[in-house]
Amino acid sequence: MIIDGRNADARRSGLVDRRSFLVGSAVSLGALGLAGCAGDGMSLAEAQQMYGPVPDKKFAIPAADITKVDRKYWRRTVRYESKEEPGTIVVDPANYYVYRIEGGGNATRYGANVGRDGFRWSGDAYVGRKSEWATWTPPAEMIKRQPEAAKYARGMPGGLDNPLGARTLHLYQNGKYTLYTIYASSDEESIGSGITSGCVGLLSQDMIDLYDQTPVKTKVVVLPA
Repeated sequence: MIIDGRNADARRSGLVDRRSFLVGSAVSLGALGLAGCAGDGMSLAEAQQMYGPVPDKKFAIPAADITKVDRKYWRRTVRYESKEEPGTIVVDPANYYVYRIEGGGNATRYGANVGRDGFRWSGDAYVGRKSEWATWTPPAEMIKRQPEAAKYARGMPGGLDNPLGARTLHLYQNGKYTLYTIYASSDEESIGSGITSGCVGLLSQDMIDLYDQTPVKTKVVVLPA
């Protein structure tokens, strides 16, 4: 997955920009009483609490600047009729949402970034494995398109500057890794846009919420865009 360089402004320093490289083809908030439950009337102060800093085990995750995200993409519980089993993840790239089916006609809805034109895909998959602070390795096709990624051909260790972020769900079909992921993004301005090569990104706080509730083998349905 790679994010369209047109949206990047050569972002400061020589570090790999999280919006420039993403694999080819970001805490449990129970203590706050807010996990997966936010209504349309949620205030900015409540959103800032929900998207506040996370003292993660390996790297402290900074607060998201939620003022950069349209409030329709803030996490909330919504009515969502589905024939899928509770726990199923449904990706709606046309509307930049990811749903976790909760049952009883409800779902937790997260705002997302998705694949740009020409890189979108749809179909059924499942979570084949899960990673915390995953190593990112650019595929050969990406290195060919962006030679500067070659320095990470042997892998970029996990960390705040790693494109996969704090948590990653790796999507499989028929026992094979698709190279597509649902990953944690610290780029607030990417939410609600199509900028990747098919992968799906949630804000780190949202991704941790989803990750903690998603076991391996969970079904993932990616709707047509």
